[in-house]
Amino acid sequence: MIAARFENESDHRWSPERIPSVLRGNVNAPMAKSAVLLHESWNALRNDVETALERYVESAPDCPEPLGKAMSYSLMAGGKRLRPILVLLACEACGGDTTAAMPAACAIEMVHTYSLIHDDLPAMDDDDLRRGRPTNHVVHGEATAILAGDALLTLAFEVLARDIKPTRVAAACCADLASAAGRAGMVGGQMADLEAESSEMPTLEQLEQIHRCKTGRLLTSALTLGGRIAQADDDAFNALTTYGQCLGLAFQITDDLLDIAGDVETLGKSTGKDVAQGKLTYPALLGVEESQNRARDLIDEACRSVEIFGDRGRRLDALAHFVLERDH
Repeated sequence: MIAARFENESDHRWSPERIPSVLRGNVNAPMAKSAVLLHESWNALRNDVETALERYVESAPDCPEPLGKAMSYSLMAGGKRLRPILVLLACEACGGDTTAAMPAACAIEMVHTYSLIHDDLPAMDDDDLRRGRPTNHVVHGEATAILAGDALLTLAFEVLARDIKPTRVAAACCADLASAAGRAGMVGGQMADLEAESSEMPTLEQLEQIHRCKTGRLLTSALTLGGRIAQADDDAFNALTTYGQCLGLAFQITDDLLDIAGDVETLGKSTGKDVAQGKLTYPALLGVEESQNRARDLIDEACRSVEIFGDRGRRLDALAHFVLERDH
């Protein structure tokens, strides 16, 4: 896989042998070249994101110490950093300056981390393991965990509004991320997911609508944030949107499959929770084999959509295959 297992609590690293199996073989194949290209840059991009995140989370001297520690505990806990890297790669694909996109990359990771803190709470998924260590509320208490999530969410928009230039692009990025994370996006999808637990006759259309909101909207926003900062034209923006929508659904399918067959140590979180809680999932509705086929079709569509970018889209192509092949 693109990112290796944790070496410690906060460390994901590439290793050549973990290039997805679908990308191995003929080194002259465009897909394999893309994998090597992404391999070479993934750790560098991830390290840049880590440095910027650390700077943001430590830059508020008036923040109460327990709150700051709880924010940092989850934000700096490692992970794939998929969403911020998508922001940077989308900006790159559109010919933009990835340095200018770094604030948006950090902002979307803050929103993602807030969602994980809140999802893990006893009133939601009631999880005690995240990214290979105890969840935020287990360590810092429920009240502080809730506030840490709130603070990360609001910090994300502070960063966008202050650090994205020009201001019209900053405003567009704020609206984009707010819509993706809010009542008709991630939060709305979470609500629909909770409601679906009591649904007697779930359908594929219902399931996909849930995950277009719950997972897909934020992943798509990562792409469109990068496109906005690069001031992409309509064709490029539409290609990024299609890529993000397909990637989001494929990511959720693989998440559902990993909840069944994944390794707790590798995943860094509990498994078997979806079945235990009666959640509507792709394997439960379609079966494992058909879920795998659906994920492959979505990744194929995602990769076709970024052909418009030529060589600048090769890393997006390789990253899509990582989503299909990942083990965590």
